[in-house]
Amino acid sequence: MSRALRLLTVDLAPSQRDIAAIAAILDSPDHAIIPLHGSAEAAHRALRVELEEPLPEYAEPTVLAVATTGSTGRPKLVLHGESSLRASVGATAVRMGGHGQWLLALSLPHIAGIQVVLRSAVAGEDVVTVGPGDEFDAGFAAAVGRMTGQRRYTSLVPTQLHRLVSSEVGREALGELDAVLLGGAAAEPALVDEARSLGVDVLTTYGMSETAGGCVYDGVPLDGVDVAIEDGVVVLRGPVVAQGYRTPLPDDPFRDGGFVTSDLGEIVDGRLRVLGRADDIIVTGGKKVAPPRVESALRGLRDVADAVVVGVPDPEWGERVAALVVGRPREIDALRDELRGALEGYELPREVRFVDALPLKGIGKPDRQAARALLIGQ
Repeated sequence: MSRALRLLTVDLAPSQRDIAAIAAILDSPDHAIIPLHGSAEAAHRALRVELEEPLPEYAEPTVLAVATTGSTGRPKLVLHGESSLRASVGATAVRMGGHGQWLLALSLPHIAGIQVVLRSAVAGEDVVTVGPGDEFDAGFAAAVGRMTGQRRYTSLVPTQLHRLVSSEVGREALGELDAVLLGGAAAEPALVDEARSLGVDVLTTYGMSETAGGCVYDGVPLDGVDVAIEDGVVVLRGPVVAQGYRTPLPDDPFRDGGFVTSDLGEIVDGRLRVLGRADDIIVTGGKKVAPPRVESALRGLRDVADAVVVGVPDPEWGERVAALVVGRPREIDALRDELRGALEGYELPREVRFVDALPLKGIGKPDRQAARALLIGQ
């Protein structure tokens, strides 16, 4: 029998009602839910048809739909049964040394925030949230102070971790936790090293809505998860993989019990190294440039806090490497000179724009489409 999909409107600052409704998906409900912010009017309109029609039928009932932050404006709905969510919760607990209480510092419509709630529910612990309106470091510290679990965890994105390690109260709060999961966007090794030097047990994660959240920690897959590189692309298999999309794609990435990602990768010394998204690769003068490599080099410069790199149209080169940079402005030639030695000549940015902050989407990923629009003047 097909199931109904019901909208769960959640607050920007998660309420106890929101948390209880998310936790209830592990109690064999008779319908599936899709959490969305009440302010996400465009997403509500885009999903109107999906909400009105019954879900596809699977061997296991669907309990959760997660709207991905797609670049086309129309989100894809990722469908999960209870087993994939529980598989992720259990494998995470094994890797982290046991179940525990979790602090929710992420948005609930996103899979990382949802999993924080589910992990606490399975552990029988209350979820602790960061209070609305507080400065993040102070609010985070206050939330840590309210935790009572024997083991205490949180999940963060790199921007949040950077703010915490840059603040005395944030550093002290981090030190009270048993471990921190770090995901949502690529983290600079220097940031991770700084946090670990303070005694914080940081585990970098790789995964997505289609794999019930992070399924590779510090480059090593969780128990039961298999990572393969096929034609240069990362393929993930195991019990954490979702049932599929609400509306299957013509070239369906859910194949043979696995999920074919859009990420390029390699396995080095038994660990997965993600090289960037296949569709983000810049082809300039016939040479391929991986934006994460250029972004890492930019962040390594003095007085540069962050950067995002994209390809923009160029009549001579096809595409040229362009960057939005948060940091001390300098001339493009001076910037290129600073980068020589760290990058090949064809990887050096040919265009740069200095900004106060990068455009972001979701829980902290660079919005490359918005960055490209800024750089070409749209």
